[in-house]
Amino acid sequence: MASTASSPNLSIRKTFITTQQTPTFKTAFPIFTINQTPNTHRSLCITTASLSDPKPKPTTTAAASAATATFTTAPITTTKTTTPTPHETFIPTIAPQLPRKGSDVLIEALEREGVTHVFGYPGGASMEIHQALTRSNVIRNILPRHEQGGIFAAEGYAKASGRVGVCIATSGPGATNFVSGLADALLDSVPLVAITGQVPRRMIGTDAFQETPIIEVTRSITKHNFMVLDAEDIPRIVKEAFYLASSGRPGPVLIDIPKDVQQQLIIPNWDMPMRLPGYTSRLPKSPEIGKLEQIARLIFQSKKPVLYVGGGSLNCSEELRRFVELTKIPVASTLMGLGSFPLGDELSLHMLGMHGTMYANYAIDQSDLLLAFGVRFDDRVTGKVEAFASRASIVHIDIDSAELGKNKQPHVSLCSDLKIALKGLNRLLEKKGAKSMLDFSAWRKEINEQKAKYPLSYKNFGEAIPPQYAIQVLDELTNGNAVISTGVGQHQMWSAQFYKYKRPRQWLTSGGLGAMGFGLPAAMGAALARPNALVIDVDGDGSFIMNVQELATIRTENLPVKIMLLNNQHLGMVVQWEDRFYHSNRAHTYLGNPSKEEIFPNMLKFAEACDIPAARVTKKSKLKEAIKKMLETPGPYLLDVIVPHQEHVLPMIPSGLSFKDVITEGDGRAQN
Repeated sequence: MASTASSPNLSIRKTFITTQQTPTFKTAFPIFTINQTPNTHRSLCITTASLSDPKPKPTTTAAASAATATFTTAPITTTKTTTPTPHETFIPTIAPQLPRKGSDVLIEALEREGVTHVFGYPGGASMEIHQALTRSNVIRNILPRHEQGGIFAAEGYAKASGRVGVCIATSGPGATNFVSGLADALLDSVPLVAITGQVPRRMIGTDAFQETPIIEVTRSITKHNFMVLDAEDIPRIVKEAFYLASSGRPGPVLIDIPKDVQQQLIIPNWDMPMRLPGYTSRLPKSPEIGKLEQIARLIFQSKKPVLYVGGGSLNCSEELRRFVELTKIPVASTLMGLGSFPLGDELSLHMLGMHGTMYANYAIDQSDLLLAFGVRFDDRVTGKVEAFASRASIVHIDIDSAELGKNKQPHVSLCSDLKIALKGLNRLLEKKGAKSMLDFSAWRKEINEQKAKYPLSYKNFGEAIPPQYAIQVLDELTNGNAVISTGVGQHQMWSAQFYKYKRPRQWLTSGGLGAMGFGLPAAMGAALARPNALVIDVDGDGSFIMNVQELATIRTENLPVKIMLLNNQHLGMVVQWEDRFYHSNRAHTYLGNPSKEEIFPNMLKFAEACDIPAARVTKKSKLKEAIKKMLETPGPYLLDVIVPHQEHVLPMIPSGLSFKDVITEGDGRAQN
């Protein structure tokens, strides 16, 4: 896209710096200390109402800090936990008493929120921001090769670390290239702050070059958005944006800044209070002890309880494990909740839903108590809603009150931070002696019989490489410790089924939106957020090519991202549906070159163009050594694994149907 500078607007009543050279100050600057606290929330989604109080009270508190979560690094050989220092200091680039551009105020505001990496692609309306970034000693800009790659990378950064991801784009097409990422972050509850440049204020509404009303475009796919009309408001707005993105149910917040506001000269007031009384008043309070007692009674009365945990459980894995230790209740996870409870544990039922395990879906179907923690009863989990857990009493705990009863009516609902609710429940269960009194052994035995009868499996066809086998080998060679990102499609489901995630934030995928092209840039963000972790993008050829340009970013940033490409030359999941429901009629799902029999496009050439080592493997007997070489090669590496396009992801509950309609046999090699 074009990068064209707009002329500064000199007619507005403010002072502007028009030179690109910044004066050097030799003043002794004070050191500011920011105190960061971990984000443990997931909740309210507000997209339409204004969050500002037009008449803020003088006593309103301005206590907002960046969400910094403790995370676990995951190299192959260790599971060491690294905790970032909670206190970080920085020295302002410009003395506090001196004026500076709005763009410099913005960058210092980001520094004060603990930001160290941003993913920004410059253009005419955002040039001032990028110029200010060059003056920062704290923040490093990662240059993606497409704005969508930038926002997906910011999501990967946030998902892998629990911190707020930040991305920057120019106005017009730069801003609209953020749309898929914003929608994805909203559906998957990802803390994100997206900053866009805008045409000068006097040009807004004139159809100026590269003008797009991005506030209106993104209103329904952000938790909130701001247009900054005065640089004096930047410190407050940035505080509010980070607080909104990371508190309650996390989500994306957009800040749109006209170019003349970026050039406006001010002395910032860093003590401006936030103005979010409507939002803060609706955040969940501590759970009522009466509700917790009610849930505990249901657990003691139950004979066949099941835990159904989702993305809301990622920040309370320790409390969840303690709850399971006390109750010995089996755990089924959604796609978004993978890793919140170890998949290798004997009480894990792995994933439930459309492509979940037979035993997870069996347990849900037969249960008399469903404990739904941090979930939203998504259609890919429930199928036919009326038939889902039809025998069970349902307890639903979620931090977002809008999710309670939205898709499935619970018998007991609790709007609460799940971490706090689980701590309260655990104390209550300990007091009642749950560990010795509860006995669900007969129920577990029944489920274990289903595990033995219907394990996840696949067929072998000579030297052809089953994609499921490729995931199993990867899991074995990495000891289940890698951070895995994916695109969307069959490879995504196989990665969910056959990799044994041990802890939260190992699994990065586009769940709610299902955005192809997510895997590669998300891996890029994860590698920056967790430099000591082994990061692998397990991708499909269709998804991979949608953001293949980010290979250039990975190379120039020297990010050690490994790419294992499951290449079947087709849009595999769509082909599977064609086989099942459209008599195998191919409707534009072949991605190869019909005039040639060789693999097309040649993914190795993409890697070569970006100076990334790569190899191709076509035989099952050669696969393990090829994956070993990928893992042992320093820096980035691409392994092109050729797999049959006839493979189907099984089990499969067809959309809108129930567990009794599950498909367990067949593939594209036979008539279905």
